[in-house]
Amino acid sequence: MSQPTSTSPDLDSFCLLDSLGLRAAGQQIRRDRAILECRVTEDDPWCRNCGAEGLPRGTVVRKLAHLPLGWRPTVLWVRVRRYRCADCGTVWRQDTTTAAAPRAKLSRHAVLWALKSVVIDRMSIARVAAALACSWHTVNDAALTAGRQLLIEDPHRFEGVKVIGVDEHCWRHTGRGSHYVTVVIDLTPVKERRGPARLLDMVPGRSKTVFKTWLDAQSKDFRNGIEVVAMDGFTGFKTATAEELPEAVAVMDPFHVVALAGDALDQARQRVQRETTGHRGRTGDLLYGARKTLRTGADLLTEPQSRKVEKVFATDEHVEVEATWSVYQKIVAAYRHPSKKHGKQLLGEVIASLRRGIPAKLVEVKKLGRTLNRRAADILAYFDRPGTSNGPTEAINGRLEHLRGTALGFRNLANYITRALLDTGGFKSLLHPHLR
Repeated sequence: MSQPTSTSPDLDSFCLLDSLGLRAAGQQIRRDRAILECRVTEDDPWCRNCGAEGLPRGTVVRKLAHLPLGWRPTVLWVRVRRYRCADCGTVWRQDTTTAAAPRAKLSRHAVLWALKSVVIDRMSIARVAAALACSWHTVNDAALTAGRQLLIEDPHRFEGVKVIGVDEHCWRHTGRGSHYVTVVIDLTPVKERRGPARLLDMVPGRSKTVFKTWLDAQSKDFRNGIEVVAMDGFTGFKTATAEELPEAVAVMDPFHVVALAGDALDQARQRVQRETTGHRGRTGDLLYGARKTLRTGADLLTEPQSRKVEKVFATDEHVEVEATWSVYQKIVAAYRHPSKKHGKQLLGEVIASLRRGIPAKLVEVKKLGRTLNRRAADILAYFDRPGTSNGPTEAINGRLEHLRGTALGFRNLANYITRALLDTGGFKSLLHPHLR
């Protein structure tokens, strides 16, 4: 393999000044930053008004934060020549829009570096601002504006979406209550095994109207291309899907079905705990001590855990917990069965058994049975479309929680939506071409 050809050292190329229409004229290395004194490459002596050639009338310095070089922030001191037309008196300056947007504080490369740091490196705005030696608001406005223009507003972003997931997400906790948004996730890459899920959009509120309005705002081609919608047990999402996407199949994913059964088990355990002991669970209580073991799949129990479960159910007072635990384990076993056809049959039998004949004391089982029977078609649809799960949606919710922690919380919902899309919108591959 031949070695690449080397050229003479060139500060303009190394610092990416040539692509900004600048050339280096000097440098200052300070303790807190590096300063590159620059000149504009192209002269601009022609009058904007009459077209006559102007006369130089001094220079002004435009200071631009540049991408960091070495351990120090880098600042460009661009000396811009001023001209005055002898005929009409018009005054103008050399054009520096190649280097930076009008009135901007960051060079174009610095904006791309900030966007890359947020999207690819997942750095906080505060950390990026420190590296650029700029204020938080300056960097935040520049990075989010560039992200919206280059990535989020891409007209092809919604193409090829066949499977979506919808869920609610709490974006802010306050003393007056929590604030929720509806998140829409593209599950198509997961379904087709070609990549992770990505966040499509985030809409303020959590209701049927919110999701229905979002679907109605999308193009007809997008709606016609949706084949499957994965969701939780919220009826509003189901109704909105049926009205706006009549050809799509609604799937209630296993994560939420098992969660419903697990909640029923917890509620039964807590109720029996209060009825038998007169207080909530405490350390040393038999039911309280087995709370985590009861939520473990029966096929995964170790010998000590199995003995603990047997000890709990050896007491006649705990028979209602045992009945609820049995239903929970059957649901888990149905989803874990290697044959989707047989798993569907097993879960269908469990749902049918909860349709009627449930003892009145099994309050939690009866409530669970009503929910499962009402959504039976959506629940069983999963087995005909394996891999259609809202699990990736929950994973993205976890990444959004991490984003809020990194940013120490958000107060502005518009900023949060933009940051969430940049963080989990699957833009890494789309951003790389802009960094060349």
